[in-house]
Amino acid sequence: MAIIDLSVSIVSQLPVDPPAQMATIQYIDHQASVPTMLSFFPGATASDLPQGLGWAIEQISLTTHTGTHLDAPYHYHPTMNGGERSLTIDEIPLEWCIGNGVVIDFSDRPDGYVCTAKDVKQYLEARQYTLKAGDIVLVHTSAMEHYGTPAYLQSGCGMGREATLWLIEQGVKMMGTNAWSWDAPLPTIAERYKETGDASLIWEGHFAGIEKTYCHIEKLCNLEKLPFTGFQFIGLPIKIDKASAGWIRAVAIVPD
Repeated sequence: MAIIDLSVSIVSQLPVDPPAQMATIQYIDHQASVPTMLSFFPGATASDLPQGLGWAIEQISLTTHTGTHLDAPYHYHPTMNGGERSLTIDEIPLEWCIGNGVVIDFSDRPDGYVCTAKDVKQYLEARQYTLKAGDIVLVHTSAMEHYGTPAYLQSGCGMGREATLWLIEQGVKMMGTNAWSWDAPLPTIAERYKETGDASLIWEGHFAGIEKTYCHIEKLCNLEKLPFTGFQFIGLPIKIDKASAGWIRAVAIVPD
């Protein structure tokens, strides 16, 4: 059995997000923490600590959409399923987050390409696989080739409205991508909207969640190390009250 880590590290000021979403990490080391630690023990001095050192701790500023994270339906819209109140991250059924993984390799699709239901069907038919309720579909794009640089924000293909709805109709509640967004890169969508004036192109994959309930994961990694299917995916979200997303440590358990 192999356990493959599918989550990226949260790194301070890594340019894989817009500036407002970049993480900032303040590292407080064993020396800098001494005054704070001693404040809990009146009368103690640094000489009372092993080698005069205290604890290490980090102060982090980031959004719930920084790093590998799970988007709840509330992120897409206040309502889901045609009018129901949208689930927030603390309400996501945990059984949705564990299941048989299926990797769809669209890394050959150009940056900005919007994948259709036909694309997904053809990929699965070529491998003689029928999706089952509870399958977790992971889309491998080319975006990770640029991870760690600003180009990541504009890389990889995205999943369109009809592809997303088709997956939901097959019983898939959880899906994910190694790209920055489930949709095509935002600059690409902006260009198409400017050219056509077609508002239905805006965030179409996300907005599919207004019609039918689903969750997706963004900023996965190491999908190229996984088999097509036959592995267990686990990605449990941090429980943040009434939040639109939560960070996950996603892993794949691959049998020998």
